Amino acid sequence: MAQPKVYYEYLKYNDADLFTVVCLPQEEGVFPTVIYRNPYADAAVQQTEEEVCRSEAEGFAPWLEQGYAVVYQHCRGRGKSSGHCIPYIHEREDGLFLQDWIRTRPFYNGELYLCGASYTSSVHFVTSPFAPDIKGAVLEVQDCERYNCNYRNGFYKSGLHGAWYVSMYKRNSIPKRQKHFTPNTYHMLPLSDFTKTVFNEEAEDFNEILKHPKREDPFWTTRFGGGEAHDAIKHADIPILLVTGFYDIYTGGVFDMWNTLDEKTKAKCALAVHPFDHGGSGKHEPVRFENGVLKEYAPQYAVRWINAVRGLEKPPFAAGKVTYYALFENQWRCDDFKEVQQFLTLPLGSGEETYRYNPYDPASFKGGLSANFEGNEWQDPPNSRHDIISIYTPEFKKDTFIKGKMRATLKVRSTCEDTCFYMRISLAKPEGDYGLRDDINQISNFNADYRPGEEIEMEFSFDEHAFLIQKGEKLRIDISSSADPHYVRHTNNKGLFSAQTTIKIADNTVILDQSSLTLPIDQK
Repeated sequence: MAQPKVYYEYLKYNDADLFTVVCLPQEEGVFPTVIYRNPYADAAVQQTEEEVCRSEAEGFAPWLEQGYAVVYQHCRGRGKSSGHCIPYIHEREDGLFLQDWIRTRPFYNGELYLCGASYTSSVHFVTSPFAPDIKGAVLEVQDCERYNCNYRNGFYKSGLHGAWYVSMYKRNSIPKRQKHFTPNTYHMLPLSDFTKTVFNEEAEDFNEILKHPKREDPFWTTRFGGGEAHDAIKHADIPILLVTGFYDIYTGGVFDMWNTLDEKTKAKCALAVHPFDHGGSGKHEPVRFENGVLKEYAPQYAVRWINAVRGLEKPPFAAGKVTYYALFENQWRCDDFKEVQQFLTLPLGSGEETYRYNPYDPASFKGGLSANFEGNEWQDPPNSRHDIISIYTPEFKKDTFIKGKMRATLKVRSTCEDTCFYMRISLAKPEGDYGLRDDINQISNFNADYRPGEEIEMEFSFDEHAFLIQKGEKLRIDISSSADPHYVRHTNNKGLFSAQTTIKIADNTVILDQSSLTLPIDQK
């Protein structure tokens, strides 16, 4: 019986040899070609090229059995590819070069499809605008806007991009033991010295990222700011399956991509949202939701989506819609996921609470929720530290389904010219408090000329969610001024965070009876 044909080549491009595996169906002919590019291939260094080919052919069997060719490449400086791995920097040129190379191959039938998850989706975003022969894509658990990978409201996401960047940067050029890094390295002052300290050299791209914490800064349309991927799919006009999880590290950004698609493109695309973290398996989540694993709910959904693009079968998810898992309702829903029309606003209490925020000793919280690694965990007991205010809402009198973005308003004051406030929302279940969402913001985002002692109103917005609050349950709101190791600590100084060389102590006050949480209520 004929077997799939598998071979490899080293493609020479821009001072690197890019290890590339070609997997072809067993029959002769030309084929639609699926492209994967992967930096997470270091285990292959210990394998022979033939062993890598056999392994990849086995993994891509579902594609080969359906008549697709698969071209799989180790990203520059990773696996068996030479060169320096500098996150994102070479992916556009390398990716476009690979697409052009495929177009010269005898198996090319004129159709290319882009597939990947997390960084392996980023390598495709940066090749936009997509060429006419790119007919569809499956792009999972990744946001095309580089700002969201790095920051939230001006706070560097040390729990997402931080350690990840260190592990990626020149992975095969600077051994791990030569990188001077622990998570606490992000406490250094000034943080602008980070790359020189960690890598013994300046990483220009990362240094520039630390200089530009504001979303509206033009930097985010440049090469170092991920400008190549900016609005990558907004007007793509091809069928794209987007995937995220309610505890993915890019939940909000993926929803932003979906919501900003032009109507012509959105009508061809679909968004699937599972209830788990970045990996999607639910293995490390506090609740294993029944039928919640996407690959079990919709087996081989990537192959089936591309088959549907080619008119071979019905799509696994409805085009133009969001298919999502309703947590604690324990079922999948499919609709437009548009903003609901009914809201419930809950006051946060009476009087006021003051705590001392000491950046030398930042508070920590379990689980990165939807903006940092670590997914979700049962939360620590309420008021677990002197600098955490924990509040419970009254019990809900009936089952209430929350769908969309929760929002909050805090009335606050501080003894410093600038400081920050952090909010975390959890659902109080009999077995513990189940983390839902978090957000962080700073006074200077609302008043650049704030004077200590003034009262100021701050707004918080939480990434999309869909969950049931059962009758008799309540919500918990934690308020603090830090969330280590998820976000770089605020020094209580005005000005660029990465240039700060000193720390101040702040006495921060929340005026509870002028603060509130607003919930989007779904009546379906």
